[in-house]
Amino acid sequence: MTKKQKKLLLRILVAAILFCVGMLLQILPQTAATPLYIRLILFLACYAVIGWDILWKAFSNILRGQIFDENFLMSLATIGALILGEYAEGVAVMLFYQVGEWFQSYAVAKSRRSIASLMDIRPDHANVERNGKLLQVDPEEVQLGETILIKPGEKVPLDGIVLSGSSTLDTAALTGEALPRDIQPGMEIISGCINQTGILRVRTTKPFGESTVARILDLVENSSEKKARTEAFITRFARYYTPFVVCAALALAILPPLLTSGSFADWVYRALTFLVISCPCALVISIPLSFFGGIGGASKCGVLVKGSNYLEALANTEIIVFDKTGTLTQGSFSVSEIHAIGMPPEKLLELAAHAEAFSNHPISLSLRQAYAGKIDHNRICDVEETAGQGISAIVDGHRILAGNQKLLAARGIACPPCDVADTVIHLAVDGTYAGFIRIEDMLKPDAAAAIRNLKACGIRRTVMLTGDTEVAGRKAAQRLQLDEVYTQLLPADKVERVEQLLQELRQNSRKGRLAFVGDGVNDAPVLARADVGIAMGALGSDAAIEAADIVLMTDEPMKIVTALQIARKTIRIAHENIFFALGVKLLILALGALGFASMWAAVFADVGVAVIAILNAMRALRTGSFLPPPAAAPLPTAIRKAA
Repeated sequence: MTKKQKKLLLRILVAAILFCVGMLLQILPQTAATPLYIRLILFLACYAVIGWDILWKAFSNILRGQIFDENFLMSLATIGALILGEYAEGVAVMLFYQVGEWFQSYAVAKSRRSIASLMDIRPDHANVERNGKLLQVDPEEVQLGETILIKPGEKVPLDGIVLSGSSTLDTAALTGEALPRDIQPGMEIISGCINQTGILRVRTTKPFGESTVARILDLVENSSEKKARTEAFITRFARYYTPFVVCAALALAILPPLLTSGSFADWVYRALTFLVISCPCALVISIPLSFFGGIGGASKCGVLVKGSNYLEALANTEIIVFDKTGTLTQGSFSVSEIHAIGMPPEKLLELAAHAEAFSNHPISLSLRQAYAGKIDHNRICDVEETAGQGISAIVDGHRILAGNQKLLAARGIACPPCDVADTVIHLAVDGTYAGFIRIEDMLKPDAAAAIRNLKACGIRRTVMLTGDTEVAGRKAAQRLQLDEVYTQLLPADKVERVEQLLQELRQNSRKGRLAFVGDGVNDAPVLARADVGIAMGALGSDAAIEAADIVLMTDEPMKIVTALQIARKTIRIAHENIFFALGVKLLILALGALGFASMWAAVFADVGVAVIAILNAMRALRTGSFLPPPAAAPLPTAIRKAA
């Protein structure tokens, strides 16, 4: 509990004691020992203790030209009740309003703590090696390429490559996973994780301002700036609603007694009751709190949402489009067949491995792993990579082409038919076709279950876009039971296909949205074009965090289901609060205007409804049932999508 919350709670307790004593004296028979002025003093003292800050805020806002807010409504209604001699009612309204404010403060603080737990990933210091000495400095002072030492129990301060040492990393703050990850020399390591066992020497690959932890912190801290349509509507609604009800209350106080010769005091009391009932606290507080809680709860599960507008869009998603490699498949290929023409298979693999020597593409990595020999970079020059097609390089003075049929066709080289259900790398040497290498990419263990769960959640269409061959693409789509698959697509083709899907969706659904899920590295154009861009396995991927609207910190497709469930739960809670608050307020407003609802009913309509709505909004923080089982996958790295 914060210091401010403790002070407010103390004021509430003191005011409650004074109020109870005043009420007790009011119910007891009046004697010389309890004259009227004593009760008046008690109630006024109680009002001063509990309401001075509300009066001051209302006065300050009036001076700034911001008249119509809840502070003004509370001040006007309670002072009016005191003037009319309704001391108990006037004090009770202010007391219970502050009780509602305390509940709001507590709920917001709890939501902030859920996100603040993510803020703990920020490292306090870095141990950097300089001139043979180990210095403890601020992470922002470490330069690119310097060597840092990470001791057991310390947070990883910057992204880098492990030079020596082995250890396990606690990535729970980033991914929501309890299972630690094993780290060995040569592996990438990202900031924000906690080193658990061994000492690691790491060469930094990014300055702190561009590191994973800095980007994530910036993303979370700014997530509240992008409001959902529901949230923005409530803000606009309150802006026009409050002056309207003040004018309506003024009319209620003046017109009926003039037209019916009724008692002014009776109608003024009804107008004051009307003001208290009309206070839009429940809506103004609980709706943003629902989205804030949803974003905070999602962060616990390793799902980072850049704004509540994206949470709302995800909840309305009807079509989900997937990239294939690295998203639904593991992206770790293995060579399964070598078909060489005019040379031994070993020689074809050697040429392919050398041509792909400078690429981090998963296909390139698999070719180098399959090649038993050592890559001699002196044999390689003039390397040129074509996105979505392959690589051209000179190896031992020969022009080597390694890629798909489009690459060879663009150079006028014909490829024989090769209808196999896997990725095929065709090779040509000096303009002559030299054979192909078949590579397999395994589906992720939870990919099929994720697709089934998405369909169970009401997703109408699941689509896969891939640059792979039609046979390989359709085989994967069939195993995953996807509705549609489009193959042999370049990055620009994917954008065009998403445009077509969006056009079809707009024709059939007014609220429906389209989400694209990719590895976030070279899928940035499609991620940006979709209604919701979801980056899969984004640890260490700058492009993912920049281009996507929602960032999944692990490689698990089931996290998409988690994000969708959290989004829909958040929207459901927000709508529940809207209908509940408006329904109760409209009912008691009508009763108050007709004289059937007292100031006590107004207290329930304002504070009671607000507290119930706030407690309901806090349910968005509870996301334990959405957490998928932990996965024992290695730390994801920034890899390019396979052609």
